[in-house]
Amino acid sequence: MLRECVLHPYRYYILATTPRSLEDYLVLKHGDSFAVFNRYGDIVQEGLGEEGFYHQGTRFLSRLEFVLCDTRPFLLSSAVRGDNLLLTVDMTNPDIFLGKELFLPRGVLHIRRSKLLFQRGHYEEIVIENYSVQEIHLPFSILFEGDFADIFEVRGTARKKRGKTLQEIVSGDQVALRYLGLDGVLRETILSFTPQPMELGPNYAIFHVHLKPREKTTLFIGVMCKDEENQLETTPSTSFKNALSKLRQSLKALRRDTCLITTSNEEFNAWLDRSYSDIFMMLTQTPHGLYPYAGIPWFSTVFGRDGIITALECLWINPYIARGVLNYLATTQAREENPDEDAEPGKIVHEIRLGEMAATGEIPFGRYYGSVDATPLFITLAGAYYQRIRDLEFISNLWPHIELALQWIDHYGDRDKDGFVEYRPSPNGLINKGWKDSYDSVMHSDGSPALPPIALVEVQGYVYQAKLHAAHLTRALGMGEKAQRLEKEARTLAEEFLKAFWDQDLGCYVLALDGEKRPCRVRTSNAGHTLFSGIASEKHAKSLVETLFSKTLFTGWGIRTLASTEALYNPLSYHNGSVWPHDNAIIALGLSQYGFKEALLKILRGLFEASIFCPFNRLPELFCGFPKRAKEGPTPYPVACNPQAWAAGAIFMLLQACLGITFKENQILLRHPILPPFLEEVHIKGLAVEETSVDLSLRRYHGDVVVNLLRKKRGIEVAVIK
Repeated sequence: MLRECVLHPYRYYILATTPRSLEDYLVLKHGDSFAVFNRYGDIVQEGLGEEGFYHQGTRFLSRLEFVLCDTRPFLLSSAVRGDNLLLTVDMTNPDIFLGKELFLPRGVLHIRRSKLLFQRGHYEEIVIENYSVQEIHLPFSILFEGDFADIFEVRGTARKKRGKTLQEIVSGDQVALRYLGLDGVLRETILSFTPQPMELGPNYAIFHVHLKPREKTTLFIGVMCKDEENQLETTPSTSFKNALSKLRQSLKALRRDTCLITTSNEEFNAWLDRSYSDIFMMLTQTPHGLYPYAGIPWFSTVFGRDGIITALECLWINPYIARGVLNYLATTQAREENPDEDAEPGKIVHEIRLGEMAATGEIPFGRYYGSVDATPLFITLAGAYYQRIRDLEFISNLWPHIELALQWIDHYGDRDKDGFVEYRPSPNGLINKGWKDSYDSVMHSDGSPALPPIALVEVQGYVYQAKLHAAHLTRALGMGEKAQRLEKEARTLAEEFLKAFWDQDLGCYVLALDGEKRPCRVRTSNAGHTLFSGIASEKHAKSLVETLFSKTLFTGWGIRTLASTEALYNPLSYHNGSVWPHDNAIIALGLSQYGFKEALLKILRGLFEASIFCPFNRLPELFCGFPKRAKEGPTPYPVACNPQAWAAGAIFMLLQACLGITFKENQILLRHPILPPFLEEVHIKGLAVEETSVDLSLRRYHGDVVVNLLRKKRGIEVAVIK
């Protein structure tokens, strides 16, 4: 069970029981649907109770359990296949007795469950094969329930009132579970079975197996989500086989648009392969293009900041992700003030929820704009996208949205006109509005909370970076005078930033300025983002890097969010001492840009070695910030999203940092490429430039990197800058 956290009931929760790590579960996702299963392929409410089949923020199925002769079969193995399309479970029977006599010895039945998600449906194939020497007659059952819980209920938010559970409808080979929400929407879970069960009730289906030796039988289960706003057929629109075929075709198309990387290290390749598969799984086709949903289970929806950073991580391998993100965020950009949603004209959306609690206003996140950094990051992504692919027509159409975002920065973001962008807490939304949005993540050195309005260190860097990108875009669009003004504003911001944020005694930029312009003198990973944005001065960079890689911040796995010497340090916390892969990837790219290549290799090695210990080689959203111990992996954070899009994308930004890859018109530039000792070779296939692509091979040689161009078209240049 979970109980509500009074400090922040919407995003965080307190566990009333000991949770199982999400690493213990198996996850599938397609479009707006995802499912969390246990190792048996079942949905049962154990531990945290987040198992289920969800669609658009509602759990349509809270139980789906296979039972053989009133018992659970023995588990042999289970896994989600490497491409994330198919979950497979292999089981066998235990000893089955009839009275005191052994009726069926263990290990004579092979039970194989195969599951996939497609569109709004869950498809399952169950194959039972008899390896005994005698004919068998056995019953088995499928038990099911639908609680139609909102994802925020599952996370622990208490509700004063729920909608009405309606009578189930049982007909032939189908059952309809029904719920009328407080938002007036009738939601239904339609289960269908082939062949028809011997007995079908409101929450069970009973079958009898009659199998001769070496004979097998197959059962298909279809589960469809239906509501009044999205009327569908009451049976799956395709077969299990056809659904799998269509999933493979979609994956093939994504791979065709993405450059593929392999290396000489098979363990590193396993991390790469899982990261590709997770990015492809998290990508969701929207009316505005592809968008990477943030994470499963808690954040399987649009998040502005997460989508932008994931697009930046993947920009060099697939620029079309960035195009979809920019399109979506431009369409949902705020046009008017709405305090309940934290909306202000020009602001980029933080989070969009589609469940019952969002529709009724029980949570403020239906369309919520409570992030201070998504708006400047939106401009940065637009500029980076143009540098990557030179799509001036797209940028021209996007420009009104970029201009609105710039206006938000100057007006709403800087209400006191001190040159810095600040935020204030929301009465119904988030208290802190940077990427570390825990209620206690912005503090002074004594641990006391910083009073608003708060100017975060990394946000000033994002604004600086955004104005430089906007200047480049305006110049490309023929607005030279505006470009000069934006460049001047960026220079002025950098000068004022260095005066206000650098702390010589800390050897670091301070975390923030509070409402009285007092510096929050704590050492954090936030300061490392100043290298990524370019606002850090060359004079301060070396000292900053030394601080980031001191024992108080660098664990061996990565850089902590908060130094171990700080008052609120807690390696078990969400934001005050943990290690986040995306945070480290952003810092690593900054290290590369400032020439600290050996330092970035420490981050790459740490996260690579962490991936070896992670189930399926999948880096989670975060892990605990304990120091690295010999022969042990990182300590899991118990309720981290797994997979998480920006954690999956971290490896691509890390490789970009190592290779120094940038793009300039028809050129691919590799600035001071470096490879760690565990990567002797890196092969890049299908790196898109203009209307064509190139293949590259990079090899370590006596501490240097040799770059070979394997295939290119005329007019494309590859330049290596040593």
